[in-house]
Amino acid sequence: MRLAHSTKLLLILLTAIWISLPAAAQLKPAVADSFLHFIKANKERSSVYITRNDTIIAFLNEHKSMPLASSFKILVAVEFAKQCGSGLLNKEKYVALSALNKYYLAGTDGGMHPAWLKYEADQHHIKQDSIQLINIARGMIMFSSNANTEYLTDLLGVDNIQGNISLFGIRNHTPIYPIVSSLFIYQNPHGTDETKILKAINKFNDVQYKEFIMQLHSQLKNNPSFKAGFRVQDLSEAMQKNWSNRLPASTTKDYVHIANILNNRKYLSEQAYAIIAEVLEFPMENKGFQAAFKHYGVKGGSTGFVLTHVIYLTTVSGARMELAIFFNNLTVAEEKMLEGWLDPFEAQVIFDPSFRKQLSF
Repeated sequence: MRLAHSTKLLLILLTAIWISLPAAAQLKPAVADSFLHFIKANKERSSVYITRNDTIIAFLNEHKSMPLASSFKILVAVEFAKQCGSGLLNKEKYVALSALNKYYLAGTDGGMHPAWLKYEADQHHIKQDSIQLINIARGMIMFSSNANTEYLTDLLGVDNIQGNISLFGIRNHTPIYPIVSSLFIYQNPHGTDETKILKAINKFNDVQYKEFIMQLHSQLKNNPSFKAGFRVQDLSEAMQKNWSNRLPASTTKDYVHIANILNNRKYLSEQAYAIIAEVLEFPMENKGFQAAFKHYGVKGGSTGFVLTHVIYLTTVSGARMELAIFFNNLTVAEEKMLEGWLDPFEAQVIFDPSFRKQLSF
């Protein structure tokens, strides 16, 4: 089971390999073409918006609201950067791992949270079963840890995170809420007909849905025994699909707008952007990326039905690009296939002017 996580860490590390080599020798136009052809053949399930130097170079269903999966964590990272940059939070403060573990539900994140913990242990970042806030935020982005996201949502304040939607002038975005806690809505411990449960859930509008989740979140946060009743086996495919459909949603045009703001270092303080660089722009720690880019920020997400990806970059020559690609209503096999094709497609868009001319839908 894979719920709202991203496997982009491994893909980014692979990308670093070809960026450190001559680009022309590493591009994979046939794979990029396959990705492009899938979009053209499945327009109703796809949304694309790509800009280069503030010029639109590709668009498809850019106003269509679609589930974001973990891409909404960009806004959590922005709020984290704002509060650290203003001195409200100390990014070097240590947090007990137990404070994160209360939000971890085994079997729901594709093993991303345990993988993050192993990574941090290997990096010798864990001290006396505690870890610094900055590494929690990086784990939210690099490994897409949902437990880290839930913890940070509590720490930062969900309303403060939501406030960035207005700050950035986003026109189309459903409410942000704690996504781990939302899984508890889809529990069926008494064997009730799940169609009745889903029918009841679907009567909630977005505000009511969030309010119910916040009640569950309070239980998860304050009642140590609450999590013990969670049954991952209750998350049938129908339950997972409904949960995926109700995730925070927005449009590719709005997320390119966010990416453009971050790429151009607008609205936020210099101190906040220093934190953004540590969190969202972690690929820049690789020498290959440093040789090619001044900035490179990335976040993606997937649920098995959804695949989303957002990039902003500025090359060493000063060219700027922002990209958002969203898919919904995929099969698990399609989602896995597209994940494998995504990096080659993006590399072709970034480095191949002739390929960019083919981006017509």
